[in-house]
Amino acid sequence: MRSLVLGVIAALMAAGAAVAGPVTLKVNPVDSDGRVTLGDLFDGAGAASEVVIGARSGPSVVFEAGQLQGLARQSGLDWANPAGLRRVVVRNAAAAPSATAPVSSSPAADIAPAAVAAPRPVRTALAERIISRNDMVEVAYEAGGVRLTISGRAEGNAAVGQRLAVRNLQSGRTIDAVATGPGLAVAGPAAQQFSAR
Repeated sequence: MRSLVLGVIAALMAAGAAVAGPVTLKVNPVDSDGRVTLGDLFDGAGAASEVVIGARSGPSVVFEAGQLQGLARQSGLDWANPAGLRRVVVRNAAAAPSATAPVSSSPAADIAPAAVAAPRPVRTALAERIISRNDMVEVAYEAGGVRLTISGRAEGNAAVGQRLAVRNLQSGRTIDAVATGPGLAVAGPAAQQFSAR
């Protein structure tokens, strides 16, 4: 009897995995009507595109990445979160900046979904915080057509365009970076265009 029950559970888990389809988080997720759907967030959502997972009442709404993975999984979608994001911001389509990331077929292009934000001055303490102290941050360095990324821990809080120090957990060195999105930052020449100065 026990082996029969275990067999049924294994079959159901395999069936659930077979139904799940891999999806990619959009570079700049937006919604136009205040209802946030899986199609607003993911490319390849297919039949689950119209599933409503939340509501936006202001200029943006923030989802925890783990919560988003669970909601996607409930609708048969598989989001691997390759960048290890902690939060995903969905903005009002009417006010959201268009994506400025270069189109690339390299895996690096998929490392920073929902991270590209147009430069904007951040001069007040009321700016929307997107990185908090001790958050894990993916830092990208681009120069001469080469893109490198490292993961580290934020040593302070930051809004889009603000500078922050990120400690590389492997080397122990601190990197001077500029926040570009939830859990994402840039360093080197690319940091200049996002700087709040």
